[in-house]
Amino acid sequence: MTVHQSALSLSQVHYHARNTIKVTKHKAMHTMNSSDIPPFETTFAVPLSCESCIKDVSTSLYKLPGIHNVSADLESQLISITGNAPPSAIVKAIEDTGRDAILRGSGKKGEEAAVCILETHASHVRDGVRGLIRMVQVGDNLTIADVTVKGVKAGEYRITIREAGDISRGAASAGGVWDAVQARKEGRQGVKGAFGTVTVGQSGLGSVFLHRPVKIWEMIGRSFVVTRQEEGKFEKDDEDTLVGVIARSAGVWDNDKTVCSCSGKTVWEERKEQRGKGML
Repeated sequence: MTVHQSALSLSQVHYHARNTIKVTKHKAMHTMNSSDIPPFETTFAVPLSCESCIKDVSTSLYKLPGIHNVSADLESQLISITGNAPPSAIVKAIEDTGRDAILRGSGKKGEEAAVCILETHASHVRDGVRGLIRMVQVGDNLTIADVTVKGVKAGEYRITIREAGDISRGAASAGGVWDAVQARKEGRQGVKGAFGTVTVGQSGLGSVFLHRPVKIWEMIGRSFVVTRQEEGKFEKDDEDTLVGVIARSAGVWDNDKTVCSCSGKTVWEERKEQRGKGML
């Protein structure tokens, strides 16, 4: 069955934030102090059986800087978080309680969200998924990007949006950096497609929380390239160069189902299959 959205009832448990916002540190361009980001809402499907479960999850979440409010609905198995913490940090905080967490929507009512699955196009790699970028437009001209990569060599990687969404030949077919030509014509410094950098450690993992003065609709259908390679000289078989097409994703409360109408599988069954394919 499909669980439909309903108004928050008196039986739902609400917890209000007590902690103050702290600075999130990242080694990259365009990183943000969380206090600079307008609060936005994210909804997660989380397996919950009782109010004690909700309390455990909420306690873990409130340890994060930037969490303003947590609301949970036992019937729909959904948790709603308002604040400005990165979605990836929220997922980890929930998983630290021994429960899974699946993002079901993000942003505010009327705001847009997008997602990009990062993959390597190296021909010798079997499971190519290497990362995920979640994007939420939190202002008229402000979009945040929560970037996570895994399974790549240590180093600093440049994150750019490309003019095209053709990734048939990896980064080589994705076009130039979005807005670079127009910026040169206008003699301005800021290039919309230059998002920043992410530093990957020896474990092969890296994450960063970025922001850019762009709108979600401008990015849909374009592609991200995350690479250490020199601009314009991309090798298709470089397994550490990651690409992905930017697609629109569900806004907050736009996707509250727990069973897929196509496959008949629960979100937890689908999540298990996705993780087996390398999905974050």
